[in-house]
Amino acid sequence: MRTLTRFAQSGFLVTLFLTGGTALAQGPAAPPPAGPAAPPAQPQTAPAPPQAGEARPASADQIPIDPKGLTADAVGQRARSTSFTVKAQEESLRAAAARVDQAWVSYLPRLTGTASYTRLSDFKPPSLAGGGNGGIIAGGPKPGTNTAVDTTKPFDPNTQALFYLPSDAFAFPLVLNNYNLTAGLIVPISDYFLRIGEGYTATIKAEDAARYDVAGAGANAEANGRAAFYAWARAKGAVNVAERSLADQKTHLQDAKNQFTVGNASKADVLRAETGVAAAELVLERTKNLETLAARQVKIAIHADDATPIATAEDVMAKAPPMTLTLVQATTEAQTNRAELKSLTANEDALKKQAGVARAGYYPTLSAFADGISANPNPRRFPASDEWFPTWDVGARLTWSPNDALATKSAALDADAKIAAVEAQRQAAIDGIVLEVQQAWTAVKEADYAIDTTARQGASAEEAYRVARELFNAGRATSTTLTDAETELVRARLEVLNANVDAKTARVRLEHAIGRDVKIPQAPSH
Repeated sequence: MRTLTRFAQSGFLVTLFLTGGTALAQGPAAPPPAGPAAPPAQPQTAPAPPQAGEARPASADQIPIDPKGLTADAVGQRARSTSFTVKAQEESLRAAAARVDQAWVSYLPRLTGTASYTRLSDFKPPSLAGGGNGGIIAGGPKPGTNTAVDTTKPFDPNTQALFYLPSDAFAFPLVLNNYNLTAGLIVPISDYFLRIGEGYTATIKAEDAARYDVAGAGANAEANGRAAFYAWARAKGAVNVAERSLADQKTHLQDAKNQFTVGNASKADVLRAETGVAAAELVLERTKNLETLAARQVKIAIHADDATPIATAEDVMAKAPPMTLTLVQATTEAQTNRAELKSLTANEDALKKQAGVARAGYYPTLSAFADGISANPNPRRFPASDEWFPTWDVGARLTWSPNDALATKSAALDADAKIAAVEAQRQAAIDGIVLEVQQAWTAVKEADYAIDTTARQGASAEEAYRVARELFNAGRATSTTLTDAETELVRARLEVLNANVDAKTARVRLEHAIGRDVKIPQAPSH
């Protein structure tokens, strides 16, 4: 009989973990393979989906902890606003937005400016008159005459005179200090059509994917926060059940002592009742520890410090609204709303644009250019002179390399493989989401059914316990009969608690599975 009594009391914890207590043990567990988790504490069948671009609280300070008590909604929203995973995704979104700005700059013609100074080594420049100390004899018109010299005729002393010119007279000037100011402009004409436009669109799609990643992470954090709240509420309810069970065991002990006094019970019945009280006290202590752990998980989810008191302000035993959403409707809505699918679709579109950029390598590159140069000396001016002189040039350039074409083939194949991989991931995500919706939808149906059945079970167990206690006090039932009734009553109370909490948690999971908890952040301004 002692073994039966211990089993009856320990059955409390076994029931707790086998029915709903697993949610407490898991806490805000990792999201299912298809994506994050879900939010509302009172989900039903047709809450309106959040508007795209709906703003999310920027910081936890905007969602203070209500000292009067928390609800699943409050926990979920604060969990979303304080999630470090969400913050990491938001930084990724900022990086994606920066890449969009960087890609936009590619539309601008490339303008360059260069300034340079060069000091040349000194040496004696060559002369057209040759080297040495000599010179040349040159013919020219006599002074005072205007007759032009005809070099095709012999020398005429009447009209011409001979001049001696030293070799230095024909040396090129040597400018040792060189200065250069250059401004260049390049317009990538063909890249506007083949590379820049495609690349810019790719970054836009990648930014969209990052926004959906933020939304998915936020939905996951909010759903896990709500689930943690209900796990905490379950644990608090279990403490209440344990306290009532301890009170029943103490009443049983007093009844056993009274019956022993009048001779209707044995000493073994009293000892058995005392054992039941001790076992109930142990169970109560364990459930209090579980409640403390669950409360800690809620504080971690909402990032509240240890000194912050928290309490529940939601009646988890209140009946949830009926679900009218069909499985087909839920599945269709999930494939439209889920952030994971939107992110994969956007990533696939970005990869397709990147593949177009890669294939641009098959074609020649056409660009226009213009340069303005102000140099001292200007290399285009001959002979060189120590003065600033401006020049300019303008033109077009067409380039193509067979090496680029060969490399482009490999790059295109790589891009196609990545596109196919993302498409496969999207299809796998759809399969996972369909299964997730099926499980969540079924869980809601089962929980709603369990609420009705456990309510009848609880009422029957309460009445059976009352009758067994009256019979025991009347000396018409044994202590074993009363102990069995107490065990069934504890189980029934736990079943009622778990059914109601499961109904709330299942709706949270369903809301997440169909994507009604997705809140798409606005695109960063560019």
